[in-house]
Amino acid sequence: MTNAFFFNGLMAALVAGLFTGVGGFLIFVKKRYSKSNINLMLNIAAGVMLAASFFALLVPSMQEIFKIGLGKSHAALWYCLAVFFGVALIWVLNEFLPHEHNNMVRHGPHFSLRKAWLFIIAISLHKLPEGLAVGVAYSAENLVNPESLVLGIALHNIPEGLTMAISLIGAGQSRLRAALIACLIGLLQPLGAVLGLALSGLGTVFVPFAMALAGGTLLFVVINEILPETYGYKQTAKSAFAVFAGFIVMTYLFMVLE
Repeated sequence: MTNAFFFNGLMAALVAGLFTGVGGFLIFVKKRYSKSNINLMLNIAAGVMLAASFFALLVPSMQEIFKIGLGKSHAALWYCLAVFFGVALIWVLNEFLPHEHNNMVRHGPHFSLRKAWLFIIAISLHKLPEGLAVGVAYSAENLVNPESLVLGIALHNIPEGLTMAISLIGAGQSRLRAALIACLIGLLQPLGAVLGLALSGLGTVFVPFAMALAGGTLLFVVINEILPETYGYKQTAKSAFAVFAGFIVMTYLFMVLE
């Protein structure tokens, strides 16, 4: 890998991560965000991430793995194993690192600072696989346009940053401090990108498998972390529409950017 590829991948992950801070500073735009507002944004972000993971990572990696010459059955097996290991990687992190999901995002001192930080740790766990996906995408720049994936992750980071800020304010922190913490959490994304970029050093044959693994990590984030939280609010029709809208918009952007 050239130094330019490494630098571009790292900067792209940094920019995407900083959009978490953009979400955090939205706390100054509107005095109060309802649970319905947050769910709508998160569901749109989930649809965006699904499209980005499929079209920027999972589909291109499948096509490239078939070209290696393993035979259809072996190629399919190795592809599925790579996706599975991506899911398993984040699953293990979720099991062993202390965190808490925030089912009731509210304004005001409704929960402790400890609970707010446990929720922030849960969101922070997303940043590493997202950064990993960006790094892998830049490693495979000759196979796919990584900018579309970066755009999808950046858009997804906005509501996450906002929910972090709201949680901290609910635990008694100032708006400015809450927004700045959201910015800092976004800086975890380049760390994941370094790992993703390093995977390309294992050889060009490994890159499609790394793409499948990174796609699996993003699938876990969407399916296990975002959707259960929002669908638990019992507005399933509205939630489903928002997911579809995010998926369709990201699909359009992906095709335009290709």
